[in-house]
Amino acid sequence: MADSGAGGSSGGAVNYSRRIMGITVPEKVQLHVAMLALQFGYAGFHVVSRAALNMGISKIVFPVYRNILAFFLLLPFAYFLEKKERPPLTLSFLTQFFLLACVGITANQGFYLVGLDNTSPTFASAIQNSVPAITFLMAAILRLEQVRLNRKDGIGKVIGTLFCVAGAMVITLYKGPTIYSPTPPLHRPNVSPLLLSLGDAKPKNWTLGCIFLIGHCLSWSGWLVLQAPVLKKYPARLSVTSYQCFFGVIQFLVIAGFVERDPQAWLIHSGGELFSVFYAGVVASGIAFAVQIWCIDRGGPVFVAVYQPVQTLVVAIMASVALGEEFYLGGIIGAVLIITGLYLVLWGKNEERKFAMLQKAAAIQSPTEQGNSRSHIKSSLAQPLLSQTTESV
Repeated sequence: MADSGAGGSSGGAVNYSRRIMGITVPEKVQLHVAMLALQFGYAGFHVVSRAALNMGISKIVFPVYRNILAFFLLLPFAYFLEKKERPPLTLSFLTQFFLLACVGITANQGFYLVGLDNTSPTFASAIQNSVPAITFLMAAILRLEQVRLNRKDGIGKVIGTLFCVAGAMVITLYKGPTIYSPTPPLHRPNVSPLLLSLGDAKPKNWTLGCIFLIGHCLSWSGWLVLQAPVLKKYPARLSVTSYQCFFGVIQFLVIAGFVERDPQAWLIHSGGELFSVFYAGVVASGIAFAVQIWCIDRGGPVFVAVYQPVQTLVVAIMASVALGEEFYLGGIIGAVLIITGLYLVLWGKNEERKFAMLQKAAAIQSPTEQGNSRSHIKSSLAQPLLSQTTESV
């Protein structure tokens, strides 16, 4: 999961095919390949971000440059592709975009970088698996989603949420003994200068880092919940994201005025720092965002969220090789609990969607709805079986 919200059509993927180099590729295969590529892209972001922090890049300067790149990358697409979808801009919308940026850009990315710097890439990725469960919990508290304990889907989501909370607590409060400890690049013989420049992934303050990562997940979930009603009134996702990037840059610049007063911090001192900023802005915030929108539109939000644990596995391999990351018992137990909770929540969401589809089909087919079968058939043909709604996982 990345810094973008999950939303899109609630229906399943339509079976389209595309010819690539003369070979017909079914859309289902395209979706799976795209999701795997997306997880590798986001996994690289975790490792690249930690390497950038090891090189000494400022935690304020990094998101400023990242969001400037993302803004200028998304702006032309938002302007030309969403001309017909974009409602008139009002002060109310600008205020909502500013507040969304405060939660989804400034707090979200700020907490993430501080948490990542104090823990490790793998556990930063692992704790992100709790976002769907936290989102469900927030939506339930705000009465945006009903908790049905008399149905198996409701019980599944509640149990999944409890698993995620338990996993986050284990990761935060119990580090445990080292389970796997590869040789860091700094201690390997004949290692390339590039790997040496990446540094290592040794945690600095595990508990503090986990607290900030939980704050990152809470901000992300809050952003998903708050963004859903805004997108219903302003259904131009690229434009909304562009506005948020713009306001995020302004907010980080204001914070920098108080926190980062060293002019040298704004300079890019190495090719590694330049690559990390480019990767975060173009790949993680630009290309990955576009791919995720397409996958959600074609496969649905649950399909996209199911792939999230793959990212954690890829991060573990990348961080182990590039940064010599160690793995601790508490982190592994917590990650297993969180991933189990994730799948329980997703299973509950999927069962809830099936139940809603059956209810709608039964209502359409009911002969008593219009009083006679002829008028009923006429009205049912005019109603789609699956409504196009925007929802958060």
